[in-house]
Amino acid sequence: MTKLTGDNIFKCIVAVIAAFAAIILIVNAYVLITGSVRVFSVSGFGFISGRSWNPGASTFGVLPAILGTLITSGIALLVGVPLSLGIAIFIVEMAPRAVRVPFSYLIEMLAAVPSVIYGLWGMFVLRFWVLDYIETPLNTYLGWFPLFSGTPTGYGFLTAGLILAIMIIPTIASVSREVISAVPNSIKEAAYGIGATKGEVIHHWVLSYGRSGIFGAIILGLGRAIGETMAVTMVIGNAAGAKGMPVSLFQPGQTLPSLIAGGFFDSQTPLQSSAYIGAGLVLLVISLLINIAAHVMVTRVLKVKGGAIE
Repeated sequence: MTKLTGDNIFKCIVAVIAAFAAIILIVNAYVLITGSVRVFSVSGFGFISGRSWNPGASTFGVLPAILGTLITSGIALLVGVPLSLGIAIFIVEMAPRAVRVPFSYLIEMLAAVPSVIYGLWGMFVLRFWVLDYIETPLNTYLGWFPLFSGTPTGYGFLTAGLILAIMIIPTIASVSREVISAVPNSIKEAAYGIGATKGEVIHHWVLSYGRSGIFGAIILGLGRAIGETMAVTMVIGNAAGAKGMPVSLFQPGQTLPSLIAGGFFDSQTPLQSSAYIGAGLVLLVISLLINIAAHVMVTRVLKVKGGAIE
């Protein structure tokens, strides 16, 4: 019989606390699964592959919203990751001491700005910048290409993706800064000792040493981009699913979170409520699959390169 000691009690308490993460995930999944049974029993796989969302006709398909979620998140990563890494590298490796601390606080403060504030700024400022300096020129000269076709309005996937890029910068930059700061000075000094330039040291040693931590920061940013609701809802245009599949970056559309936020509380029938809950289940599954795939990929890359996961 195991003796009940202070250490054993502490281990049990910590284990119970750690189990809360799994319990919360299981409970969420259970609620979403039971709540979406009705719509899946009526629509089957067509709920995921369907292209039309028309509550009046009891037709529910979330494929356009799924693609909208992936498109906006992809734009966010494409724009936000290079900016975030540049900020982190500047703070740790290049910024003078007098600038380093206030700049770090400034980046962290951006993470505390409510998403609705980003949404308002996107509606009244960023939308017009995107319309005048990005969408209109691209449509004028490359409008023949489907990705830049349509009538520019400032509302759509491009603006939503840029808003998300700004919102994920504090998360990725802060975590990446801590990872880069943890690189031992001995590694950098050895690199400088063999004649490497600062750029070479950062590229070949610093980023390589902290690649798993930086990848984790990117995954955290992606998680926020996928699940962000309010800011995206305010600038994406919220076009009904019946308008068809996303084709152009300039067209209004929906993501899964904006679809749920925009209609759940207006549900008129149990089937309609079940459809919105089903959209939440799809969003949860997508988030889990992306995270699992990302961790599997980074583990394989580190094994191939002979690295270790920090």
